[in-house]
Amino acid sequence: MPREEYQTALGDLRADVLALGADVVDQLEAGLTALDTGDEALAREVIDADAAINDRYLALESDCVDLLALQQPVASDLRFVAASFKILTDLERVGDLATNLGEYALSADGESGDVDVDAIGADAVDQLETALAAYESGDPDACRAVAARDDDLDALCQRASEAVVRDLLERETGDDSWAAERVLDDVSRLLLTVRDLERVGDHAVNVAARTLYMLENDSELLY
Repeated sequence: MPREEYQTALGDLRADVLALGADVVDQLEAGLTALDTGDEALAREVIDADAAINDRYLALESDCVDLLALQQPVASDLRFVAASFKILTDLERVGDLATNLGEYALSADGESGDVDVDAIGADAVDQLETALAAYESGDPDACRAVAARDDDLDALCQRASEAVVRDLLERETGDDSWAAERVLDDVSRLLLTVRDLERVGDHAVNVAARTLYMLENDSELLY
């Protein structure tokens, strides 16, 4: 591959990773909307779209493998391709988490008690968008900021989980087994929702960590 064509391939890879990231963010936001509004049609759209996300992820991973095997990049180019390869995995997993939200929306009753799922979701989405922007612009400070913010999201999720359990303990169901089962279903769904949004934050940190490694050969955020 001529040098000019090789550089074009690297640029195309960056653009394709960012395009997949934008679509995953859209899926995540749609899943949150479906969960908030109880929109079953939207929830099913989110679930059905996962297959296309997975197909694009596999195709882009193949592109990375081809670049590594056929072009044998070195130094910064090698770090870029390797980081992009790993970032794709994080994006695919966020897509899976968005699908989970769609599935929760199909069984949710619209009640979330004291848990502000919208606020947690908005924070998680913003972290992912910031990490992708850092990848696009090559901003190491933004990478470190994403990692620093993750503690706040973790604390928010911890408080939300505690609120869910506290609400469970305070509910009165008496001998009504159906009511008790419904309460447990609600609690389980909310705990899973909070857990999945926390994981979105973790994947955002991964994107930032791999970007920082790509930019500065710095593994301080990798774990």
